[in-house]
Amino acid sequence: MAAGYLLIQARTAHDAIPLSGVQVNILDMDGNILYELTTDENGETPVVSLETVDKSFSQIPDYDGTPFTSYSVFAQDFGFNPLSVSDIPIYDSETAILPLILTPMQSAQRQTVTQEISIGKPAVAMQDTTGQTGPLNSSRILRQVVIPNPITVHLGAPNSSAANVQVSFSDYVKNVASSEIYPTWPEASLTANIYAIITFALNRIYTEWYRSRGYNFDITNNTAYDQYFVQGRPIYESISRIVDNIFNEYVRRQGQNEPYFTSFCNGTTATCQGLSQWGTVTLADQGMSPLQILRYYYPDDVEITETNIITGILSSYPGTALRIGSTGLDVQTIQTYLNRIRRNYPAIPVITDEAGVFGESTRAAVTKFQSVFNLASDGIVGKSTWYKISSLYTAVARLAELDSEGGTLGIGTVPPSSVLRQGSTGADVITLQYLLDMISEYYPEIPELAQDGIFGSGTRQAVLAFQRVMNLNADGIVGPLTWNALYDTYQGILQNVPSHGPGDTDTFQYTVQPGDTLWLLSRRYDTTVDALKKLNGLTSDMLLVGQILKIPLSQSASYIEYTVLPGDTLWLLSRRYKTTVDAIRQLNGLTGDIIDVGQILRIPLN
Repeated sequence: MAAGYLLIQARTAHDAIPLSGVQVNILDMDGNILYELTTDENGETPVVSLETVDKSFSQIPDYDGTPFTSYSVFAQDFGFNPLSVSDIPIYDSETAILPLILTPMQSAQRQTVTQEISIGKPAVAMQDTTGQTGPLNSSRILRQVVIPNPITVHLGAPNSSAANVQVSFSDYVKNVASSEIYPTWPEASLTANIYAIITFALNRIYTEWYRSRGYNFDITNNTAYDQYFVQGRPIYESISRIVDNIFNEYVRRQGQNEPYFTSFCNGTTATCQGLSQWGTVTLADQGMSPLQILRYYYPDDVEITETNIITGILSSYPGTALRIGSTGLDVQTIQTYLNRIRRNYPAIPVITDEAGVFGESTRAAVTKFQSVFNLASDGIVGKSTWYKISSLYTAVARLAELDSEGGTLGIGTVPPSSVLRQGSTGADVITLQYLLDMISEYYPEIPELAQDGIFGSGTRQAVLAFQRVMNLNADGIVGPLTWNALYDTYQGILQNVPSHGPGDTDTFQYTVQPGDTLWLLSRRYDTTVDALKKLNGLTSDMLLVGQILKIPLSQSASYIEYTVLPGDTLWLLSRRYKTTVDAIRQLNGLTGDIIDVGQILRIPLN
């Protein structure tokens, strides 16, 4: 029997926060548990081996069986809704990398709600006909070929009420390739198909195919119109490595800038004027290169080019790989980014080299980063590593900025009483926009938006998306029900998601109680008022009951004091603070498990 492999990663906030301690079960299709795993400090499980079908069957177009074996995953963690992912295809000799997109529980939520995702077979094995249409020569174009980061994907036909999700462009391409074709195909075949997928998406962006028609997305996941995308699916290592190398390259005709309209179909149950997915396998077996395969199906003068215009990236790739011996500002930039990222991913070693000098400690940090994020672990900062480091630093920095901003705004626990709609302005709109922006970090269906205090169309779209996710009446108006849901969701994030990475033990979260002042808290926790204000972005001494504060830990602290909230139990607190029920009982002199709201408990730190 052949074997494939499965690696599971539990991360949130665009990978900015790894989730350690997630309990993961891998099951066969009869429901038998094969593995019981726990994610580590990087949010990863060990790679496990699973029986599957010989890869030769996935390279036969008329094979009427299933050339893979399916498995299921069930994941759960304190403070998050469980996730069930079924029908995960495992291929011979391929490693499937499954992201666990766990959503935080709301503050008022007492029972978990399991999210269910079904993956299934790739589009190339489906009987559905394709109907991709688009311009071969466009009259409505952007000035330049731009990679949208993130890209907004509509999870249905264009006119449907399905949700939109935002995902990084490279992750989008990996997902589509894993959803469209078999990862066991020859490398030249995979590469040609991935070029077609990249270019098809960039053509949609360049021609504003959907935006110019009034839609608020870039592309759909419906194969009758575009290309297949399955939210929450695993991607395959063979596909991932190719995408990392070519994600900013695309197909165009010589003398033109526009991405060519690279339509495609499976070439068996569906035929088209463009690329035949199954046909690429035959051509690759004949020794054709990816470009030769593309020229077989598209005009003879198509060529491969690249664009380095990527939105949402702070620093563009310098054009030359960085390695041992490299010096300069680009090296210093990478060192700065990695040293910040390691606060969330402590497995990345500290960089001790001189700023701007690529020495052994920089190489070690780069190599570990590459290993954690499934890149080729060569210790060299090439194009794919540069953009991944830059992208993750952007996510980490944005989250830190949002954390700080929340303290400045003093959100508290009581929602405003105002009713907001398109056209509203003022402080409550800024509060609304901040809440939506923070929530969008953990719910990919909710778009990011600018916080300008003006309730425009972008804010309305975010409100509608939030209302749909929360099963509220989607009217775009923020009344009491929507305000309450926003606050419950926001407070749930603060309570259940680590504010820093698992290895960052410099602070803990404290919920402000009646009678608390900054001076009293500074005395209780051996710090200063100024330190508390700086850490939480406060401009005054005023505190609100229910407000979440970050408290710096004393170097000698062996415990923190925690005020019991409604719904707390010793078991829940032990899970939240990575300790045991017995340790909490012993430290507090408890003889049973009963605790009272408002009771102050000492929680051991280790």
